[in-house]
Amino acid sequence: MIKIGILGSTGSIGTQTLEIVRNNQDIQVMALAAGSSVRKMEEQIREFSPRIAVMWEEKAADELRMAVADTNTKVLSGMEGLLEIAVMEEMEVLVTAIVGMIGIRPTIAAIKAGKKIALANKETLVTAGHIIMPLAAEKKVSILPVDSEHSAIFQSLHGENRERVSKILLTASGGPFRGRKREELTEITVEDALKHPNWSMGRKITVDSATLVNKGLEVIEAKWLFGIEPEKIQVIVHPQSIIHSMVEYVDGGIMAQLGEPDMKLPIQYALFYPDRRPMKGRRVDFYELGSITFEKPDMETFRGLKMAYDAIGQGGSMPTVFNAANERAVSLFLDRKIKFLEIYDLIQGAMEHHKNIQNPSVDEILKAEAESYEYIDARRRL
Repeated sequence: MIKIGILGSTGSIGTQTLEIVRNNQDIQVMALAAGSSVRKMEEQIREFSPRIAVMWEEKAADELRMAVADTNTKVLSGMEGLLEIAVMEEMEVLVTAIVGMIGIRPTIAAIKAGKKIALANKETLVTAGHIIMPLAAEKKVSILPVDSEHSAIFQSLHGENRERVSKILLTASGGPFRGRKREELTEITVEDALKHPNWSMGRKITVDSATLVNKGLEVIEAKWLFGIEPEKIQVIVHPQSIIHSMVEYVDGGIMAQLGEPDMKLPIQYALFYPDRRPMKGRRVDFYELGSITFEKPDMETFRGLKMAYDAIGQGGSMPTVFNAANERAVSLFLDRKIKFLEIYDLIQGAMEHHKNIQNPSVDEILKAEAESYEYIDARRRL
């Protein structure tokens, strides 16, 4: 029996993780955490009977306590609740699918408690990779990537000598606006940006895919996960999303992981690694597929990727600013307060405004995040 906790259980990754639980009787859900979706959380509590449920917002926690008063689930709130989940004695695997930098402290606490991490929270490594990875090595804790691209890289590295890696080939679908130029993106609507051609994801990450910021975050994350410098990470646009990423070795050999664009595969792989379990779903039909294609990313039009390389090149707290500024800018776009292309302008402005801190502590990371928010909010008031 594998005993798991899920941070972000009502989001896209969280709900797909619970689908895997339904199909595997040897997984027990010990704890669940979400932001404010009380109704969804109540449904999950009644189906999976976790010992602890956490709502980020205290008001939502109060509402949930009343709704599930007839159950044995303890309801907590805020960071205190997330940290209690992270160190639960019987829990073995923590699935970190919560959005934002609030995932950093629970991940650190879980690593210190010796829990295996199934990582779907990009911000944890993007902003605190220099803290997380050495700590995981010290505690001999496995960090298994849930992201489809990083899972593909992990699988392609399996059994190989990492010192013989020449480069990582990180694939990207290109998003809904692939092939368009800047002048064609001036009047993009929220609805346009949320029409991803291949993947079903949450709203924020879908917009990030459209700007290529998401791919930039994945480059930074790959640096920390696999200990490879950014100049050895090459992004390749692959519109069919069948090859999820590749690794090239020094002899020219390339290993790749292929499959249908379905997040349940990397989630299940992380939960059961090194085992592979049967899973229902569509399989790649190469006769039907016919061909696959590749393109060079347009980093002049989709500046999010170029800015990510700039951020990791500077290192320190700059990736935090890149991430935080994007988070606030995307929120403004989804609220229809700025235009699509303004996302790039706000990120660039925040990065230019920031005084970089090398080897930032968690407190300094969170301060850089807050200052980025403040910068964008002040700029919006001008």
